[in-house]
Amino acid sequence: SQINPIGNLPVLGQEQEVVKDVLAVLAGVEGRHILVRQGEDKYSPRRFIIEPSMGEFRQDMVNLIVCVASSYSIVVNFIEGCSFVYGQVNHALCAAMKSIIKEYQINLAQLDDHRRRGHLTLQRLVFLLQPVIQQMEVVASVATAVERGNCIGGSVLSLLHSRIVASVGDKVSEDLYTHLAQLSNVPYLEMLEKWIYKGEIVDCYSEFLVEQQDKFSKEKLLDEYNDQYWELRYTLCRDRIPIYLEQMADKILNTGKYLNVVHECGRSVCFPDAREIIYSPTKKEYVQQIEQAHSYASQLLLDLLMEEHNLAARLRSVKSYFLLNDGDFLLHFMDLTESEMKMPMEDIMPNRLETLLELAIRTSMSDRDPYKDDLKIVLLNYDLITQLVRILSIDTIEESGNLSGLESFALDYTVRWPLSLVISRKSLTKYQMLFRHLFYCKHVERHLSSVWLKFKTLKKNVLHSRSWFVEAMLILQKMLHFVQNFEYYMMFEVLEPNWINLEKNLKAVMNVDEVLDYHTDFLRQCLQDCLLTNTELLKMLSKLLMLCVSFSNFMQASAHLDDLATSADHQVTVDAFKRNFTTVLMNLLNRVSFISREEGQHGLFNILHKLDYNGYYRSRMNEE
Repeated sequence: SQINPIGNLPVLGQEQEVVKDVLAVLAGVEGRHILVRQGEDKYSPRRFIIEPSMGEFRQDMVNLIVCVASSYSIVVNFIEGCSFVYGQVNHALCAAMKSIIKEYQINLAQLDDHRRRGHLTLQRLVFLLQPVIQQMEVVASVATAVERGNCIGGSVLSLLHSRIVASVGDKVSEDLYTHLAQLSNVPYLEMLEKWIYKGEIVDCYSEFLVEQQDKFSKEKLLDEYNDQYWELRYTLCRDRIPIYLEQMADKILNTGKYLNVVHECGRSVCFPDAREIIYSPTKKEYVQQIEQAHSYASQLLLDLLMEEHNLAARLRSVKSYFLLNDGDFLLHFMDLTESEMKMPMEDIMPNRLETLLELAIRTSMSDRDPYKDDLKIVLLNYDLITQLVRILSIDTIEESGNLSGLESFALDYTVRWPLSLVISRKSLTKYQMLFRHLFYCKHVERHLSSVWLKFKTLKKNVLHSRSWFVEAMLILQKMLHFVQNFEYYMMFEVLEPNWINLEKNLKAVMNVDEVLDYHTDFLRQCLQDCLLTNTELLKMLSKLLMLCVSFSNFMQASAHLDDLATSADHQVTVDAFKRNFTTVLMNLLNRVSFISREEGQHGLFNILHKLDYNGYYRSRMNEE
């Protein structure tokens, strides 16, 4: 039936009819004289068509009120559309909004009761609804911003925190935003508590600021050449960090990481001062709680590594073998394995090498090392140069063919969790490269020395009257000087000072991140100053060592030479060795001088002083 225009009703009836219609619209039901039109989407403001016969004054009054209906509809749509995939924070926000909607509906029921009793006029309704108008407008603006911004988790909390800050001075809005933020933060802060107090992530909907990557496991630390477990096992998701926790995010990440390592060692974790973390836009008690948890976790893991698992002693053990701190075992081992090292890698029995290594250790100072049984031998399918070049070029290591025992020999070390966090496969590979470098230099020195001693002990024979032989002995002496001084430089001007610095730093560390940083810097500096990070220098050095080995082989073959006819040929060979060795050495010194000067690697200056102590090669370079 056709609705009777409100203007046709008696004056008293008009007022009651308008109030009844307004209350219906506020409850989400279309009125008889006030029609509702949807916006572009369910989060756009509604339009209201008010019957003209109501009168201009009443229309203005109604327009002041019905905007609440638009806000109410937006909030209800948001609550109904918030499914489980929106996460716990949005669930908590919706629960807070539901309580506000419930109060709103109770308020409407009370107003309708006043209307029935005839105690409610349009003007009084406008007055009574003023707090509700602002309240529903605030809640609707939050619902719209969350929905249109696809906000979940930390981004919702950032939105609410920003609204609180922006509404300072408007107490009603500020209090309402704070109320919503406090309730929405509850599930997020419960996740935070589990992380910083227990090292556990309970995050079903990917809301928390820390994300766990299961593909990175502690077991891979001794298999793969990377440190990705510590860096990538747990990572920060920047878009999930609430704005009020941004400055604490790194500490939050590290706190849980420390506890997680302890937990994976089979130890129970129980922070003695654990308290509920409560959000407050003004009182920053949560900052102190995070700081306390971080300090506890840092010290707990540090004690586990340094005291219970003796990290410093373990590092000293690794140093004694890989960096030849107790070098007597290596000399004994080289004596025992001289024949094996000349054999093709395929013909060597690793078990025999293991036995000889154990014998060498048992009869040396290293026998005192409580961790000596963790040392083992490995025969690699690639030589040192190939290994270094491939790693420096970030490429896959390819197998090298026809390697001898000397070229493939390397040490390895058994490291268990949690020490593998520091002494990872990547770190062990760096130690291994330093060892192979030192080992080969020792081999070259040993080769040159044996030739020198052989000719010194020979009785005077026809060779001593040959001019090429005298010159050859001078070259041999230069080569021996080069190798011995380069070894001295590496041992006492690179490895030992850097090790002393590492030990000093480890005594002052406050957390495991500092341990990792200092240890990484130690290995990086050692590799760099031992010329193992620059392929150009590395190839020059390798060529010099190969020349030394080739020349000593040549001298060995000439030991019993007494044929005058071959003296001229040997003179040519000796001259060629001299020329090649001097040229490569001068190129190396020249390049080292340039790098130390231009790239600021001042430690390399020590090589120049060691290998060219009297300035002979520098004067030659200046002449050329």
